[in-house]
Amino acid sequence: MRIAMIGTGYVGLVSGACFSEFGVNVTCVDKEADKIERLSRGEMPIYEPGLDQLVASNTAAGRLSFTTNLRSAVAGADAVFIAVGTPSRRGDGHADLSYVYAAAAELGEALRESTNERTVVITKSTVPVGTGRRVGGILKKALPPNRFDVASNPEFLREGSAISDFMRPDRVVIGTDSEHARTVLSALYRPLYLLETPIVFTAIETAELIKYAANAFLATKITFINEMADLCEAVGADVQDVARGIGLDGRIGRKFLHAGPGFGGSCFPKDCQALVRTAEQAEAPLAIIDTVLRVNETRKRRMADRIIAACGGSVDGLRLAALGLTFKPNTDDMRDSPSLAFLPALREAGATIRAFDPEGMAEAKKLMPDLDYCGDPYEAMEGADALILVTEWNAFRGLDLGRVKRLMRRPVIIDLRNIYNPEEMIAAGLLYHSIGRPGRPTSAKKPAGLRAIG
Repeated sequence: MRIAMIGTGYVGLVSGACFSEFGVNVTCVDKEADKIERLSRGEMPIYEPGLDQLVASNTAAGRLSFTTNLRSAVAGADAVFIAVGTPSRRGDGHADLSYVYAAAAELGEALRESTNERTVVITKSTVPVGTGRRVGGILKKALPPNRFDVASNPEFLREGSAISDFMRPDRVVIGTDSEHARTVLSALYRPLYLLETPIVFTAIETAELIKYAANAFLATKITFINEMADLCEAVGADVQDVARGIGLDGRIGRKFLHAGPGFGGSCFPKDCQALVRTAEQAEAPLAIIDTVLRVNETRKRRMADRIIAACGGSVDGLRLAALGLTFKPNTDDMRDSPSLAFLPALREAGATIRAFDPEGMAEAKKLMPDLDYCGDPYEAMEGADALILVTEWNAFRGLDLGRVKRLMRRPVIIDLRNIYNPEEMIAAGLLYHSIGRPGRPTSAKKPAGLRAIG
């Protein structure tokens, strides 16, 4: 089979590379000539573990190629995926579908001039309900109905584990009214039948809503456990025990019950906001999701207050070390990262911030130029009055605690991801603060004005 992937962003590049690993001939097309040149040289525009090797091996095998020429990319293609960005529209929070509709219009013209007998056009981008039908309407302006079919095939890729998610998904969702589209997409995903992956066929509108509903539900779980963490601190309970106690219930599940500074990234904030706006238009408001968004934004900003409290009520003149800047580990994505909400606030409160992230510093420098960026974790914490663990990269899970204490001016650790065991930190002579866990006596000598919090 031959397919084309319009868009070489996160979704398009990962999906195209993974389809080529299935033995499909894939052409990825993008308007950015510089990006296409870099990809052709094997240079990745994003950090995703294993993606560079996957692209290199399939490019070498002749199954994966990159071009700026849409017409050549779609010539002879059995299916064309639209995987362009759908950022939040400024001012109203709706998903900006201009890139999707522009791609559909250009695709219609390219297919009209091709010799393709029939092509399945699939929306891979995350789009609101009704987008697929409108894509079909755009294609009808250039093509007769028997030349194309429309489908929705939302992605469920987690940054940092996207390749595994594509190769071993929980499910594949395909929305279409066309039997031909069902046949083509079933053939594309045939390798997954060997793993007995459930393939869910639905109407286009249902498939579009499944994607948004899934992300909104996961965001709600995160926000729920974060609020439970606040309650745990107030009453002396341990949020990690609470999460385990409820997560073992099969109806609830253990995933996404990790208390922290709030969710971020390219999906949850944007998709929840777009879902809320779609519901408002349909006069079926989603009060829960609207509240989740508001609570999450407030939480991210309040992390600055938590850190200031841990430092004795003021950070003016203090040196703070921040480990991790991206919204999650194993990605260089800074979009809506919690660090963007509270590190600048600490800087405005008078702190000097020395930061390190294994992959995200290039993007972080564009967004937070006033931070001091370091070459490794220990350089960041040298002479620091407090250490903030922001993102749970594996590189931060096994720090040399003796070296940490020796390097810091004051041994204050503020762990926003509950990476460490409090007893272990106490034994190392550190004054340890975490999320949603009760305060414990510490053997560390408390700096003046500081008090232990959960």
